[in-house]
Amino acid sequence: MADRVTVIGWDGSALTAAARSALGAATLVAGAAHHLALPEVPPNAERIRLGSVSLAARRIAQHRGTAVVLADGDPGFFGVVRTLRAPEHGLEVEVVPAVSSVAAAFARAGMPWDDAQVVVAHSRDLRRAVNVCRAHTKVAVLTSPGAGPAELALLLGGVHRTFVICEDLGTDRERVTVLTSDKVADHVWRDPNVVIVVGGSPAGAAAQGTGWIAGREVGHPTGARGWGLPAGAYGGALGEGESVQLRTAQLARLGPQVGDLVWDIGAGSGAAAVEAARFGAAVIAVDADPDACGRAAALARRHGVQLQVVRGRAPQILDDLPEPDVIRVGAGGAEVVTACAARRPERIVTHAATRDEAEALGRALADGGYEVECALLQSVDLDTSVWVERERSVVFLLSGYRVPHP
Repeated sequence: MADRVTVIGWDGSALTAAARSALGAATLVAGAAHHLALPEVPPNAERIRLGSVSLAARRIAQHRGTAVVLADGDPGFFGVVRTLRAPEHGLEVEVVPAVSSVAAAFARAGMPWDDAQVVVAHSRDLRRAVNVCRAHTKVAVLTSPGAGPAELALLLGGVHRTFVICEDLGTDRERVTVLTSDKVADHVWRDPNVVIVVGGSPAGAAAQGTGWIAGREVGHPTGARGWGLPAGAYGGALGEGESVQLRTAQLARLGPQVGDLVWDIGAGSGAAAVEAARFGAAVIAVDADPDACGRAAALARRHGVQLQVVRGRAPQILDDLPEPDVIRVGAGGAEVVTACAARRPERIVTHAATRDEAEALGRALADGGYEVECALLQSVDLDTSVWVERERSVVFLLSGYRVPHP
């Protein structure tokens, strides 16, 4: 094993005295081509071109001497330190950090970033990074080949955002470009780069003040706490199938989370869509009624969440929507459930007022390759001033869980 392993971050500025000292004593140096070309690299040191960090870590573990790994920015922030410290390599490292590329990008843009989400985009799961950009008003994306600004913008589709694209930060080729998302795909961008994606409805006054935790809002612009909120939190009477008890059970089974895309088909007032968005998920609310679409958009603004509202009738309108992770079907019947199942989300929830309707929905889920759960929910709203029944609701709740292909 190497006698000493030092990881040095480099942001294009002059190396610190600690970094120069460690590099001068190195008998093995690993890094990208531009790192290995630095004049401070000892001429007699073994040099490893850093492609696979895991392969380099194995070579460093076998080395007898002093090793240095050079990396861009802060190597402890989505960098090589995590891989080098993995148990299978057994390496203990010292870290000399530099300004991270994310911090540098926000500095170039002149923006604070304690309220930003930070995601890493890879071609294999780019849609999750895109979903974060849909759901949040400020996101920094660390890109990679095949998952760059153009691909991000194309997958965002009709969601309008502003891109601040930072290429080759800290080098003499540095370039910062500001474009609206509809223009980004018209250009060729150098890899890797950092993209700051901003836009959407403001998250309310609470988000404008000084926070105490990075990367998330704490509290809520409307002062609402919890989820499964009563109708009063959404401005009064809700539509059929939007009762607090049913909505709570549906959200519990869907489990929306950051990085997910939720479809809410037959969104009605938008209460369920807004609550899914409050979990940090991206949400598309679909309804054929223009008044319902207007109410859902207004409710999203009131609660300070990002909601893409699409007016149209399912199942036809669903063909043009991006791939969902989970779906709530508030209206449309078995035909809509069948169309949703064809898109293979992880979970689908819906409800029925009668057993015959529940059986039809259950068959549609089962035929689509889903394991079906059905529960009969009964709730009684009581007037607590006299403890008498005010309203009774009985509904079938159906949940479909995708069965993996053999």
